[in-house]
Amino acid sequence: MTENPSTHPAGAEDGPHGIALTRTFAARRELVFEAWTTPEHFAYWFGGELEVPVDRMSMDPRPGGVWSLVMRTPDGGELPFSGVYREVAAPERLEFTVRDAAAPGGSEGEIVRVTLTETGDGTQMAFRQLGGNLTSEQYRQAEAGWASFFDRLTELLARA
Repeated sequence: MTENPSTHPAGAEDGPHGIALTRTFAARRELVFEAWTTPEHFAYWFGGELEVPVDRMSMDPRPGGVWSLVMRTPDGGELPFSGVYREVAAPERLEFTVRDAAAPGGSEGEIVRVTLTETGDGTQMAFRQLGGNLTSEQYRQAEAGWASFFDRLTELLARA
């Protein structure tokens, strides 16, 4: 359960180059961090309602470590994602790249930064995706997707 389930879109200064969302979870910071770095937990919430089979994902959450997963679509299609961890500072910061099949060749993809701050009896998560590799419309779609993912993350943390 969240204390504040709202998301806050990126400000005008961000233009079409990124996403900024903030969520406050009624869970300890360590649990939120584990949800980002444990395959079983990440598979539950990443993708929202789409299935992310744990046997089709890998995570090596350390600087330079690689992660990858495949989401299954209702029509039987697959959406592969991958990236490299750039910073892992448990339990307060995580930075990694994310690429999908549409990412430009030779590009590291988008950069995701997650900062977790203790707030009373919960954790505030500041999420940022940037890179400038997407159009304004693609960033709007990605923002809606992440917001949906974070709804699932809220469900996961409520069970912890």
